[in-house]
Amino acid sequence: MRRGETLRPFPKPQLAELMGATRDAGAAGFALAQIPAGKPVLWVQDRMCAEEMGRPYGQGLERFGADRHKLIAVCASDAAGVLWAMEEGLKCSALAAVIGEIWGDPAALDFTATKRLAMRSERTGIQVFLIRFAAGSSLSAARSRWRVTSSISAPHPYDPQAPGVPRWRAELFRARDSRPGLWEAGYDAKAHRLDLSSPLRDPALEEPPLRYSRAG
Repeated sequence: MRRGETLRPFPKPQLAELMGATRDAGAAGFALAQIPAGKPVLWVQDRMCAEEMGRPYGQGLERFGADRHKLIAVCASDAAGVLWAMEEGLKCSALAAVIGEIWGDPAALDFTATKRLAMRSERTGIQVFLIRFAAGSSLSAARSRWRVTSSISAPHPYDPQAPGVPRWRAELFRARDSRPGLWEAGYDAKAHRLDLSSPLRDPALEEPPLRYSRAG
């Protein structure tokens, strides 16, 4: 890939699995940075995620171009309920994306469940992000699997005391069509784009930055 080349994060809608750190909303921000602005989003959490990570905050979502009035937030009692709601949501073609949050390694979240989500996502053309907390790397049919944590924000262009654009440490540890790698990710709000660049300091090993524009 050439330096400065602009790419979509996924050639087509698919199931992406994000392993997030507890008490860290970085994985959610990483997902939101890749969703088309202003379109409806279904966000489903199980009870533990809602209690430990908190519910989606509308004004915070707007930082990533989301319309809080078009957010459909659902809290299910368990993982089975989350998976059911996600599959039902994928029947609605008006959605830009479906986000699901599941805590731990529940029996309901097996390979078959992820396969169903992956197939429905690709069939309906709706991007799916499955965010997991306090979870192991069990078998999954997700087309890409990431470990995502928050990093120090970029410097603010006008106020050195204020936080700048959000940044993340993003490790792609398994994917069907891409090589594994580790990147520093940042959100470009004006361009509605997620930029990935290698944090490696050795120029011989450094990857050129990947610029991911939003779909849609």
